[in-house]
Amino acid sequence: MAEDQPTQTAERKRREKNRTLEIGGVKVAPGESTSVDIPLAAMYTHSNVEMTVHVINGRRPGPCLFVCAAIHGDELNGVDVIRRLLSYKQLNQLRGTLIAIPVVNVHGFLSQSRYLPDGRDLNRSFPGSERGSLAGRVASTFVRDILKNCTHGVDLHTGARHRSNLPQIRADLSQEETRNLAMQFGVPVVLDAKLRDGSLREAASDMGIPLLLYEAGEALRFDELCIRAGARGIINVMRELKMLPARKRPTKIPEAVVADDSRWVRAPLSGVMRSRVQLGARVKKGAILGYIADPLGLNESPVKAPDEAIVIGMTNLPLVHEGEALYHLASFKRQTSQVASEVQGFHEHFNTQEEEPFFIGQDDSLEN
Repeated sequence: MAEDQPTQTAERKRREKNRTLEIGGVKVAPGESTSVDIPLAAMYTHSNVEMTVHVINGRRPGPCLFVCAAIHGDELNGVDVIRRLLSYKQLNQLRGTLIAIPVVNVHGFLSQSRYLPDGRDLNRSFPGSERGSLAGRVASTFVRDILKNCTHGVDLHTGARHRSNLPQIRADLSQEETRNLAMQFGVPVVLDAKLRDGSLREAASDMGIPLLLYEAGEALRFDELCIRAGARGIINVMRELKMLPARKRPTKIPEAVVADDSRWVRAPLSGVMRSRVQLGARVKKGAILGYIADPLGLNESPVKAPDEAIVIGMTNLPLVHEGEALYHLASFKRQTSQVASEVQGFHEHFNTQEEEPFFIGQDDSLEN
């Protein structure tokens, strides 16, 4: 019996060791951290274009989580979210593997464009094809080198140009694990969003990978609150997945509320708009969201809320055309006042902090 004990100990240690991961032809052993440059289609100037992937492979086994940003090349908040995430000091205690891709759509990022040079939306091109369009080839590369290695994912987005989104999670809540992670992320509003054809969420769903889509802020802008909330949210998800140790002193996570429905309020006519509400505002049915007038202000028409709701998205450009989307309103089965209170608490929490202490080397009070 005593002779079997060393053998059992060795077998237990072998089982507790993480796997070696291979991405882009580079092998990353347990306990190693490295950056991998995956070649994409070159520019027409023959300049090389590469998608940089940072891999942290923990010593002990666990989930493999990817976090990606800038699938739309002009959505910048997620780039800084990932920069801060990679500076998180407790990643040296990581279980499993973290794969971080700060810029997926490198071509669009270089030209500050949402799309690729072929005019296609990368997030409508999955799973892609090695012989397809430029967008299809980038999507295929991402599926081959990233998605097939992972068990979970977080995809970071912003609103379009001149349009801001309240920090929110969009996910397929019919899947129990996905729903649980969405509620733990730490933003007050969660949307049960249908899968869109050709999206990364659809490709991940087809492979059985729970994926959260984080929407926050505006294209081509850094928003400090959105960046802080995104970085903190990913840490919350990693703790929920047992990839990181729990906090000794739990902090209150904003209570997430699932929206019953959401809709865009569109401009009834063209003109110059003056908005009267802000992101996160609670509006009652019939409340005036803004006014649209001609440049001289001689004729002015109100834009009204069709139902009681929370403003989760809105245009920032005062020049609007008839039919243009102006306000994204989410309605809730719960009393809207309670949701508004959670939104206010969320803003106060992230606006009053000078900096996230666990990203700058201070004590985060974590258990080992």
